[in-house]
Amino acid sequence: MRHTWRWFGPIDKVSVQDAAQAGAQGIVSALHHIPTGEVWPMDQIVKRHEEIKAGGLIWDVVESVPVSESIKTQTGDWRSHLANWQETLRRLSASGIRTVCYNFMPVLDWTRTDLRWTARHGAKAMRFDLIDFVAFDLHLLKRPGATEDYAEAIREKAASRFAEMSDERRAGLSKNIGAGLPGSADGYTLPQLLELLQTYSGITREKLQRHLVDFLSEVTPVAESVGINICAHPDDPPWALLGLPRILSSEEDYLHMLNAVDSPANGVTFCTGSLGARASNDLAGMVKRLAPRIHFVHLRNVHREEEGTPCSFFEDEHLEGDTDMVAVIAELLAEEKRRKAQGRPDHQIPMRPDHGQEILDDLKRGAQPGYPAIGRLKGLAELRGIERALSHSKYGLA
Repeated sequence: MRHTWRWFGPIDKVSVQDAAQAGAQGIVSALHHIPTGEVWPMDQIVKRHEEIKAGGLIWDVVESVPVSESIKTQTGDWRSHLANWQETLRRLSASGIRTVCYNFMPVLDWTRTDLRWTARHGAKAMRFDLIDFVAFDLHLLKRPGATEDYAEAIREKAASRFAEMSDERRAGLSKNIGAGLPGSADGYTLPQLLELLQTYSGITREKLQRHLVDFLSEVTPVAESVGINICAHPDDPPWALLGLPRILSSEEDYLHMLNAVDSPANGVTFCTGSLGARASNDLAGMVKRLAPRIHFVHLRNVHREEEGTPCSFFEDEHLEGDTDMVAVIAELLAEEKRRKAQGRPDHQIPMRPDHGQEILDDLKRGAQPGYPAIGRLKGLAELRGIERALSHSKYGLA
């Protein structure tokens, strides 16, 4: 695999040079300052390439070109946003980019109740606490109809939890859940979030799936024509939130998307952390079955605190948690071997060590939550060790 590292641009407290020292071969980045729905200016794309080259690496993957809420709901300026997305693909291709990640999660992207929860040994990790989330929905957001979405036992636990919360915790919970995409300046107040939820009134899971297929039917031919692989990130967490449908949470969901727009350019960002929060997802099996269409990989591990769906979970160390990382990497390496034998130019799959616990000097750095320097360095080293062992000419699978 090609080892990459997410970098949020000049504002990132972990530099490109830090990534190079950690063992990364390339950078995953995006132009977070460009408003969603607008075309990415070519001079800004070139500038980001130059910033990354100055640190000693190259820009391999774009994560993400955001898909606007207008496109997801097919309202307002969605057609112009779609045309702008297509044009951005053309410009990225002209600059040398070959892989573009995106997601189709409505309103909220990845969602956590805690961004720096204290894990073992004093490390800090991101966490999704189901009871805290329900307390937020019922007692802070006060979403109309929310009561019907939760069992009585869950509602009672959430009411007790909310009663015990300090004002500081309540404010922090609202801020954490209302945060936008990592690296972006987006974020929602409670009134703004309620207003956005209303824009999805009448949009069922089936309708959102149709909108995804409509989007892909328009952008995939452009991606194919300019030599870019586009790859959808799974829902995080992989279940419905705040009454909103989520449509990329399982193997069945991905097969629906891939079969509906059956092009090699239309593929998957396989995130073991997002998909691993759902106990019914067989990750190694999913890699094996979806392998030809996996264009980008996020390797991270979560520990589920219950086996139901939904559940509470936290971001564990990369080789801990509930995912068999050795089995996943073995399937990815087998796919790379098949691609190479077929002569595919994209036989090397870009991978990044996703998230990471804040440890050692990370605790004082104040980097983007989930994206510390040393925690990711540790994760990359562990993942690279597995890959090297499995690929060894004498002892491995090669």
